[in-house]
Amino acid sequence: MKWIVCGISAILLTAILIFVPMFSKSEENTEYLRIHIRANSNSQEDQRVKYMVKDAIVEALIPILAEAETKQEAEELIKANFSYIDSVANAVLASEGFSYKGKSRLDREEFPLRAYDDITLPAGEYDAVIVDLGSGKGDNWWCLVYPAFCFTNSTNSTNYVYISKIWEIIKSVSR
Repeated sequence: MKWIVCGISAILLTAILIFVPMFSKSEENTEYLRIHIRANSNSQEDQRVKYMVKDAIVEALIPILAEAETKQEAEELIKANFSYIDSVANAVLASEGFSYKGKSRLDREEFPLRAYDDITLPAGEYDAVIVDLGSGKGDNWWCLVYPAFCFTNSTNSTNYVYISKIWEIIKSVSR
C-alpha cells in the first residue's frame, strides 16, 4: 500500500512539473508580438536583401505602431497594413532586381530565448508578424513588434517622437 501511495504521489508530482510550466510559459508570452522576416534562401544576395527589407519594414512600421498601447492594438494595426508591409518589402526586392515577392501574415511560432537589454523573453510560442521573402526558407531575422523594441535603433531622426513613445510602452510592459 505504501508503494502505491508513493507511486501515485510521484505521478502527480511529475504531471505538475510538466504541465504547470507549459501553462505559465504561454501566459507570459501573451503580451508580446514578435516579427520574423525570412529570407528566400541562404545565398549571400538573399541574406543581404533580407536586411534591406527589414530596415525598410521597421522604418515603415514605426509611425504606424507608435500609438499602439496594447498588443491587441498592435495586431489590429498590423492586420490593417498587411498590403502596405508587402508593398514595402516588394519595393525593396524589385529595386534590388529580385523577381520574388514578400508576403506578410500573423501566426504563432516557436522562438528561442532572447534577451533585449532589460527584457528577457523565454523560449516558447509567441504571436508573430511573419514576412516570407520568396520561399522564406533562408535564415531569418526576428525581434519585437510590440513593445517595439527593435524599432528603437532607427537612424531616421524624424522618428524620434515615435521612438520615445515606444520606449514608454516598453518600460510599462517590462515592469
